[in-house]
Amino acid sequence: MAKRSAPEVNAGSMADIAFLLLIFFLVTTTIETDSGLNRKLPPIEDQVDPPIIRQKNIFTVLVSKDDQLLVEEELADIQNLRSLAIKFLDNGGGVGEEACDYCQGERDESSSDNPDKAIISLKNDRETSYKVYIAVQNELVAAYNDLRNREFLRLYPNVGLNYVDAQKKYADPRTNLDDSVDLKVKLSVVKKMYPQKLSEAESGSK
Repeated sequence: MAKRSAPEVNAGSMADIAFLLLIFFLVTTTIETDSGLNRKLPPIEDQVDPPIIRQKNIFTVLVSKDDQLLVEEELADIQNLRSLAIKFLDNGGGVGEEACDYCQGERDESSSDNPDKAIISLKNDRETSYKVYIAVQNELVAAYNDLRNREFLRLYPNVGLNYVDAQKKYADPRTNLDDSVDLKVKLSVVKKMYPQKLSEAESGSK
């Protein structure tokens, strides 16, 4: 009786299958990336003498290597940082040409003259944790946004949006051209009222 030969497995297509699987995993795999803060670098300009800035127009925020927060050289809690920044930015202590007619602050002569003069100086130690650094950044940016929201709603109540939501709508590619042009003008007006002047530097401690 003749022996029956065992069936052979056709391995000719295995290379094709492996190649297809490789492509599948390359396409479907996602690579996590670190999130950060978007910052636009200023354009290169001719060097000019920096303007003289009064000390009262500078709001100093320092984050130590131990993640302690110093606001105007006094210990502060990060939960109070936003309100302290708003109080400084919205003070409106200037007179004459430096007066601010839309500011709702205390108009303290020892604090900022107007939002255009007000500068927030943020300094952090090299050993400051990234988590605390980002949290401080968020609170300072939120202070500007809160003031812009207030003015946007006051100036343009019929729009039905605050500044942040209007900015999102403007950036949405689905927004029609006429609305985008209108929002751009309104956003520029409010942004000019409270320009974001946030200066960052590393502290000298090591």
